[in-house]
Amino acid sequence: MNIKTLQLFLHLCESKSFSQTAQAMHISPSALSRIVQRLEEDLGQTLFVRDNRSVELTSAGQSLLPTAALIVSNWLEVKAELADHHHKLQGKLKLFCSVTASYSHLPDILNRFRQLYPQVEIQLLTGDPAQAIDKVQNDEADIAIAAKPDTLPGKLAYTELDNVSMSVITPLLPPPSLQKALADPPNWASLPFILPESGTARDKADKWLKTKKIKPQIYAQVGGHEAIVSMVALGCGIGIAPDVVIENSPVGNKVKRLEKEKVHPMQLGLCCKQSRQNEPLLYALLNLFGCN
Repeated sequence: MNIKTLQLFLHLCESKSFSQTAQAMHISPSALSRIVQRLEEDLGQTLFVRDNRSVELTSAGQSLLPTAALIVSNWLEVKAELADHHHKLQGKLKLFCSVTASYSHLPDILNRFRQLYPQVEIQLLTGDPAQAIDKVQNDEADIAIAAKPDTLPGKLAYTELDNVSMSVITPLLPPPSLQKALADPPNWASLPFILPESGTARDKADKWLKTKKIKPQIYAQVGGHEAIVSMVALGCGIGIAPDVVIENSPVGNKVKRLEKEKVHPMQLGLCCKQSRQNEPLLYALLNLFGCN
């Protein structure tokens, strides 16, 4: 049973006509009959006596009528109150995320938020994901889509949105200088590595290297993850990057994942200062994801 069912029940009580209620409520008479039947089955009572000419309430229907009217009335009042609150909420939120997150995760967040709070302006800042937590701590951003470090700095609130897997990648068509070293098993010591310069992704890469007992020959350390995929695709070396970056890269089809190599995934979530999470705009955004 839901509000729509009770609204149909109330209209039918007033019209005493399945065809009139169906037309007014924009459903078919057969669909209306099925809904009423399900309601009667849920209650274990017959609510209407009906024949070809008339529809009349039974005693059970008369007992349900005031309760149904009260439920629908209360629901409409709450809905109106919330809608009024949503339209009143306005201001500006500065949100930081990586370029990849701006089209892999941000659209869903913004679509849900703007449906409820259309008057809130979102100022989007993009950059190296390793900077996300610093941006929040330094008040350069109100909130960030950030990878969770192994040790989260104190006084920060964090709620997970997604688990992001990571992969070791090689050029799809390795240049001659890499082909021999990429034999099975690879000669890790002779391979040039392209790694994130800092941040959680670099921490995950370093842990994988340590597990494999590899002292990497570093070709480049990159701020941001997108360039890692590009440099690997160009044959500069092998890299470690988040799968979401690989999948959304315009040259993602020019690299190959080493499926046997398992890098620990990263947690991706929303991050803001604990002292600010109850501010109206931040609370409204965080509440969409069960952060409060």
